[in-house]
Amino acid sequence: MGAQNLARQAERQVELHGDGDSLFFEDQWFSRVTLADRASRFAAGLIGLGVRPGDRLVVLMANCPEVFITYTAAWRAGAVVTPLIFLVSEDELRHGLTDSGAVGVVTTAEFLPKVRAALDGVDGVRFVVVAGEAAAGLAGPVPVLGFAEVAAAEPGSIVDRADEDLAALLYTGGTTGRSKGVPLTHANLYWCGSATRAASSAKGLTSTLMPLPLAHAYGLLVTCIGMHETEPGTTILMRWFDPAAWIELAQRHRAQRTTLVPSMIQMLLAQPLEEADLSALVAVSSGASPLAAETRQEFEARVPGAMIYEGYGCTESAAIVSASPLGARRVGSVGLPIPGCEVTIQDDTGRVLRSGQDGEICVRSPGVLSGYWHAPDATAAALSDGWLHTGDIGHLDADGYLYVVDRKKDLIIRGGFNVYPRDIEDVLLTHPAVAQAGVVGRPDTRLGEEVVAFASLRPGASASAEELIQHARAHLAATKYPREIKIVPTMPLTSVGKLDRKRLREWLRADG
Repeated sequence: MGAQNLARQAERQVELHGDGDSLFFEDQWFSRVTLADRASRFAAGLIGLGVRPGDRLVVLMANCPEVFITYTAAWRAGAVVTPLIFLVSEDELRHGLTDSGAVGVVTTAEFLPKVRAALDGVDGVRFVVVAGEAAAGLAGPVPVLGFAEVAAAEPGSIVDRADEDLAALLYTGGTTGRSKGVPLTHANLYWCGSATRAASSAKGLTSTLMPLPLAHAYGLLVTCIGMHETEPGTTILMRWFDPAAWIELAQRHRAQRTTLVPSMIQMLLAQPLEEADLSALVAVSSGASPLAAETRQEFEARVPGAMIYEGYGCTESAAIVSASPLGARRVGSVGLPIPGCEVTIQDDTGRVLRSGQDGEICVRSPGVLSGYWHAPDATAAALSDGWLHTGDIGHLDADGYLYVVDRKKDLIIRGGFNVYPRDIEDVLLTHPAVAQAGVVGRPDTRLGEEVVAFASLRPGASASAEELIQHARAHLAATKYPREIKIVPTMPLTSVGKLDRKRLREWLRADG
């Protein structure tokens, strides 16, 4: 068995820390031994259903203990987890099932209708397992089984898999086209978990509040980090993020750490944070998209003692490239490359740029995929000599700290000048009425592209589009400020809380 086998690493954690409360979910504690036993039994049940080494298993669930159990069970059975966020459409789910060649699906009752609809015309899926409510009376062309029924099997040993065998098949967000499969090995994920823990370890911070979807690269990374903990800790898991519930859980459990994305932080700012006792909160990890300076400043001012530490990664790098060291962050930076990860900034010709110069962020590490799933053209476009071309624009400072500027594909070229949407969004967020902002380019016959901004306002606040345009004009160069701002009730977000610029472009096209 490979030394970096994830199922074996999960087993080592139980051996190291012994029993004890490990996971809190919806008013119930789960111990390490209980979770490990259920994973062992579920793995045996999967094998009994005909799951063989290398088979893909789609996991479509909101956060719950069964997600952790399914991941570990799949790895014990030698299978490959294929997490899909429950917010995917029926068509996106069908694409994931077909493209991955999945043999089974693990879901919960509320998503079973979507699963069954997506299975129409899909060959190869032999079973669906439903966690939570009983699956009685749900017969169909594909057998539907209850999670407890499958997990009633007698536990067996871990199926032998090599370090370079697949452990997960993730799918990109599809913000620039059809989502692509990202195959990651046991070695990829083991290294990412170990290196991230080494980069961000903090003694004594053992209580973590987790609202992020586990069925995403970031959530999977958090799972793998947990396999390298040197201190026994507890995780308070939210089914999904709700700002009021987050505050209540953070208070009740004296949470010391949490993992958020910028849109979640902005939603928390609309809550009465000052009325809550969040004095135990020390470290807030922020990732998935850049965090506006105004948002960070307001959160830290309203939650004294808590500091936001930004990190950076992408699905192709198993969600991690850099992390901000606790106690040594640089405001505006996404931190230092984690140990063993190389980062260069390159121009369009592949020339490596000097510190301070903006260019494409390129990454090489033991966590980077070796190629997309059945997509040689996409692989050739993204990988060169082991370097992953991320499509993100940024720069390194003289000490190696990484700064992310924007997505390369989101760059607006107005009258020959480069305009980065994030620069404008950050300025709009400094206006006291603005809660969220998004910027895209509109085709323009004279300038090539014109800058268009969307903004949603804070509850109870008011501001006109013209007022916001003048605010942007006062803080931005004439080549940058938006000539048009559309005020909308809410900003469109992707399933992992990123600003959905693809949807904003669709809204512009619909407006003509």
